[in-house]
Amino acid sequence: MELTLDCAGLTVLIAGTTTAARHTVRRYTAGGATVRRIATPAQFHPRLLDAVSLAVVVEDPVTAHDDGAPLGEQNWEPLRAACRERRILTASEEPAATGGRVTLIGGGPGVEDLLTVRAKQALREADVVLYDRLGPYRTLPQLAPGAELIDVGKTPGHHPVSQAEIEKLMVAKAREGKQVVRLKGGDPFVFGRGGEEVNTCLAEGIPVTTVPGISSSIAVPAAAGIPVTYRGVAHAFTVISGHQPLTSAEFEALAKLGGTIVVLMGIGTLPQLTSGLRKAGLASSVPVAIVEKGYSPEQRTTVTTLGEAVTAAGLARCTSPAVVVIGEVVRQHRDFSATLERVLAQPLGAS
Repeated sequence: MELTLDCAGLTVLIAGTTTAARHTVRRYTAGGATVRRIATPAQFHPRLLDAVSLAVVVEDPVTAHDDGAPLGEQNWEPLRAACRERRILTASEEPAATGGRVTLIGGGPGVEDLLTVRAKQALREADVVLYDRLGPYRTLPQLAPGAELIDVGKTPGHHPVSQAEIEKLMVAKAREGKQVVRLKGGDPFVFGRGGEEVNTCLAEGIPVTTVPGISSSIAVPAAAGIPVTYRGVAHAFTVISGHQPLTSAEFEALAKLGGTIVVLMGIGTLPQLTSGLRKAGLASSVPVAIVEKGYSPEQRTTVTTLGEAVTAAGLARCTSPAVVVIGEVVRQHRDFSATLERVLAQPLGAS
C-alpha cells in the first residue's frame, strides 16, 4: 500500500513481525499517524482496536521460533473479523524483504514525476538512501519515508565523499541487513559509475539490482525543445563526458561522424571542447545550445555557434549542471519546442 494521505491524528494498528512490518511502520509514522504494533496473532485483543481508524496486516506467511523452527502461516482472521464487526478499514501489505541488498536507481533529470514506477517502489522499501544533487532528492522524505538519507553528492572540484567511500558505505549498510538505494541523476550506466558500484557489490557478495533512469543526454535537450535526431538533419547522436579529455584522434572522429554531439558535464571544459572540434574540421558556424538546469524552474537555454560558444557561455554566466548540444538539430529547437508544448498541453489519451 502506498501511503499518500496525511495521517496526522489517525491511530493505525499494524500487525506483523518487526522485520516484515518495518517499512509499513515507518511510512505511517512519517505520515503522522499514531501507530500501535502487534507482532503475532496471539497478541491481538479486541480492545487494541479502540480508537483505531485503520488496521494493516503485513502478510508474513512464515515466522520462526527462537531456535529457527518454522511456525507456519499466521492466522490474522480474528483481527480481520473484529475489524469488520467494528467497521474498521483493513489493508494488507507485502512484507519487507529480508537480508541486505543494494538497488541502483537512475533518477532521470532530477524531477520526481520522471522517476519510473519501479524506482518509486524501491524507494518506498528503502532503509537507507545514498543520494546526490542530480537526482530528485528534494522529495526524498516523501518518496522514502522514514529511511536514513545520506548525501554523498559531488560538485565540480569538490568531492566530500569519494567514490570508494560511497561504495564502502553501500556495502556496510547492506551487511547490516538493510535495503540500500543508491539514487543518482540520469541513468546509472551513463557516466554514473553504476558499473563500478555493481562490481563492488558483487565482489563483496551483496545482491544488487539496477533500475534504469531517463538519461539527461536525451531528456534535457528535449526539455529545451531540441531533438537529438531529426529526419534529414541528423540520423545519429554521440554522447560524451566533458570530464574526460578527448584525444586529437577522438576529436577528428567526432568531426567526421556527423550527427549530433551531446556533452554532459561540459561547462568547465567548453574551451578545450570547442577548440578541439574546430581544429578537427568542424565548422565554426555549427549551432550549439547550452541547456542549464533542465526541468527545473531555473532552466535556461543559450543558443550560439561553435565559434562563439565560449564567449556566449561567459556572457550568459552559464553554470553546471548543463548539457551542451552541438549540431544542426539546434536549428530546429523553436519549431520543435512549440510542437512539444502542444503535445504536453493535450489531456492524457488525446491523439
